[in-house]
Amino acid sequence: MIIESRAYARAGLLGNPSDGYFGKTISIIVKNFGAIVSLYQTPELVIEDTEIDRNNFRNIYHLTDSIRRNGYYGGRRLIKAVIKRFCEYCELNQIRLTNKNFTIRYQSSIPRQVGMAGSSAIITATIRALMQFFDVQIPIEVIPSIVLAAETEELGINAGLQDRVIQTYEGCVFMDFDKKYMAKHNHGKYERLDPALLPKLYMAYKTDLSKVSGTVFNNLKERFNNGDEAVHQTIRELADVATEGKEALIAGDYKTLNRLIDRNFDLRCKIMNISESNMELVQIARNSGVSAKFSGSGGAIIGMYPNDETLSKLVVNLKKINARVIKPYVV
Repeated sequence: MIIESRAYARAGLLGNPSDGYFGKTISIIVKNFGAIVSLYQTPELVIEDTEIDRNNFRNIYHLTDSIRRNGYYGGRRLIKAVIKRFCEYCELNQIRLTNKNFTIRYQSSIPRQVGMAGSSAIITATIRALMQFFDVQIPIEVIPSIVLAAETEELGINAGLQDRVIQTYEGCVFMDFDKKYMAKHNHGKYERLDPALLPKLYMAYKTDLSKVSGTVFNNLKERFNNGDEAVHQTIRELADVATEGKEALIAGDYKTLNRLIDRNFDLRCKIMNISESNMELVQIARNSGVSAKFSGSGGAIIGMYPNDETLSKLVVNLKKINARVIKPYVV
């Protein structure tokens, strides 16, 4: 029997990047793109290569183009890391795994290098497959922490819980990463919100942006840990944006929600350097009559649009800078 599991792209709607700093966020799943993991029993444990894992190239230009599109790392290291963490979780909780091996492979349609959480999607899909293969039940609120540990502790990737939570829960989720609660439970407070409450949303991403997700956070983390008051104050304001956004969403107050999306990005600009390419993406969107903020670490944006006419205008304007516009599929 072949086990297939999936995990999808995501977008931070409000509050990010406060999730890595004990803040609050609202996120949605984006089922337009996803990672699929296939796993089946075999005599030995094998992790199959995909195109981005291979080291054979036609020529130097093929190699260079591959790096520009996919970065330097494929998915094998992600799968290795989460298999190790899954095994250690089972050992810690005295769960004895059946003595059997498997072959695992993955594929992903999630655009790389634009902050749509492609790496954590591969890991999340893998842990779901492992749970099914070994018939192991892990509490849903614990899964994101295992996924995060595979990335941060095993691979040294700078990341927060937000992506892993929404890829585990799916739909639309409000997350509270209160420091005391996190210390006690090793996870945040996660509240599902009805996706039917969501307004008309668009996403846009650059199709030729070469950027490694996560690097933009480095200096911010250092300043936060050093007690920079401006950073701490802005993080608190970003968390408040998520709280206000939750209230606006439940009340159907889309005018306030639209304003908060723009405020989220403006607050981000106060504590983080924004590249010209990313700033251009936001500015063109706003000039087209829609709100705009990063959906992740950069390279992709999310916002609200009032009508199809405005959306068409947005599509035309962003196409000029090689940016694609989509309507996120949540349910």
